[in-house]
This record gives sequence, C-alpha cells and structure tokens, in this order.
Amino acid sequence: MIDRRKLSRIMDKAAGARIAVVGDLMLDVYIWGKASRISQEAPVPVVQVKKQTQTIGGAANVMRNIVSLGANARAFGIVGKDDAGKRIRSIISEQGIDDEFVITDSSRSSTQKQRIIAGTQQLLRIDYEKIEPVSGTIRNKLSTGLLSEIRKGKVDAIIFEDYAKGVLSKEFVDHVNSEAVGRGLVTALDPHPSQPFEVKHLTLMTPNRLEAFALSGTYYREPVRPVEKDKAMMDVAEKIMGTWVPEHLLMTLGADGMALFEKSGKRHIVPTKAREVFDVSGAGDTVIASFVLALLGGATPSEAAEISNHAAGVVVGKIGTAAVTVDELFESFFERE
Repeated sequence: MIDRRKLSRIMDKAAGARIAVVGDLMLDVYIWGKASRISQEAPVPVVQVKKQTQTIGGAANVMRNIVSLGANARAFGIVGKDDAGKRIRSIISEQGIDDEFVITDSSRSSTQKQRIIAGTQQLLRIDYEKIEPVSGTIRNKLSTGLLSEIRKGKVDAIIFEDYAKGVLSKEFVDHVNSEAVGRGLVTALDPHPSQPFEVKHLTLMTPNRLEAFALSGTYYREPVRPVEKDKAMMDVAEKIMGTWVPEHLLMTLGADGMALFEKSGKRHIVPTKAREVFDVSGAGDTVIASFVLALLGGATPSEAAEISNHAAGVVVGKIGTAAVTVDELFESFFERE
C-alpha cells in the first residue's frame, strides 16, 4: 500500500520527467444535447444540441495526461492541412505540450472523432480518418527527429501509441525502441491488435483483455472470476511475454481492474478503484501515462500499477476524453483520511 509520503515522493520526482509520445494524433469533438423524443422519420432519438466542445485524443491524450500530472511531454505525430489539424496543434500548444515534431501532411486528413452525447449517454460516434500508412518521407522525418532527441539526452521515456491510423510501423518502433533501450530509457507501447509488431524488450505493454487475446493469436474467452482463476487470460499473458519479452505487461480488465505480469515471473492483480463509470474512452491513455511516470518517479512495478489503477478510476468517472490531475490522484488514494 502506498502512503501519502511515498506517493508525494514518486510524483515529485516524476514531475521532472521528459516523455516523448509518438503515434496517432486525433481531435475529439463532443456534441452535447438532450434527447426527449423519437424522430418521426426513423426510430432514432432527436438530440437538441446545447453545446459543442473539442479536445485532443489518441496519442495526444496521453500527452495531455502527462502534462496534467506535472511532467513534460513532446509530441511526435502527423496532422492534415485542414481545420481539424490546426485545432489539434492549437490545443496541444495550449496544454503546454512541445509540438516541434508535429508534422503537417497535406496529403492526409486529420483524424477526427465526433461523439453525440445526450445527457450522459453516448448515442453515436462519427469518424473522419485516413488509415493508409504515412509516406516513407514523413515517417523518416519523425524517426530522425525522435532519434536525435534520444541521442541528445533530451527525453527520459518513449511512449508508442498505436491506433492503427498509419503513423507507426514495426520497423519504426523496432528501430527507435532499440536505440532507446540501449541508452537505458523507459519504452512503452499501447498496442493495436491489427498490428502485432512483436517488438522485443519494451519496458511496458498495456493491452486490454480483448486486445491481449488478439495479439497472442488466441480465440477469445469470456473472463473467469476471480481473476486469479482466469487460466485463459494467464495463458495469453504467458504467450505475449514469451513473444514480445517486455519487462512488464499490464493488462487492463475493465470492471475487474488490472493484471500486471513481470519478466521475473511475478504477477499482481489490482482490483478496480472506479466507483462510477461514465465513459471509458481514453482510459488506456491515462493508464500508460501514469504507469510510465510512476516508474520514472521511482515506483516499483506493483506500485506503478496501483497508481495507474487509481488514475484510470478517476477518468472513467468523467464524461468524454479526460485527464487526471495530481490532486485527483491523491484524493482517490486518501479520500477517507
């Protein structure tokens, strides 16, 4: 159990961390309203719009969580030459995230997700995106910039955020990861099951349960409770550890919390801390950001998992893509004191 003094030490040390986040940048648009009747044209609710909000999503939401927890984030990604791309850049800058290595690609449209919310319920999501791989020229610019920052000692950790929108490739992740690991940096991947890169020797991987089954090439089986008796899940974790050889595999389990598997063979089951769940979008972004920061702050892997679990419990209690603050993290840990 982490006490207040220890959590303070971890977060204070993590506040000086410099984390490069590379992956798919997105604009999350929320259209908020009220649904009080059914349309006469089709059996669908009619939403009376009250307001519209915009925030950054995908890899950019990881950066947002890093900054909200007091550390420094550097963005490596692509936007299109369009209004959504301009808005992504604007919000990134407003959040205090370094956007020097955000590249504009005039041949692509920026990834945008629009969500229609009635009260607290999401009714519909509309995606605008181009998912073909980015050009070799663009990817080389990202790789060159990132490797240069690593070699100059300007980053302490690399987070790869794969939403399968075309930015990351196996060769890219493999090359950057090898350079970073060779210099003793923390490297983490939030993987997408459609792209099983099988990059070896990452510090951390953070799939959810469904993604883990897909990554391991295993037919999905429903959860067994208690988690400790979920043999199918344990077998999947063993396959991933054997194939990818990460230091830590943190599998998120929704209402069942998290399961941490370590290269040493240790396992830790962490029950969920969420009291109310309104929206799980972006929770994985919070998990990977907080776990990496906790490691950089001197936490043990099991302590980092506990911190991430609390952080995720905070954000799923919010509506929309959200970030957790240090104050909210402390409140989650010590609200009964």
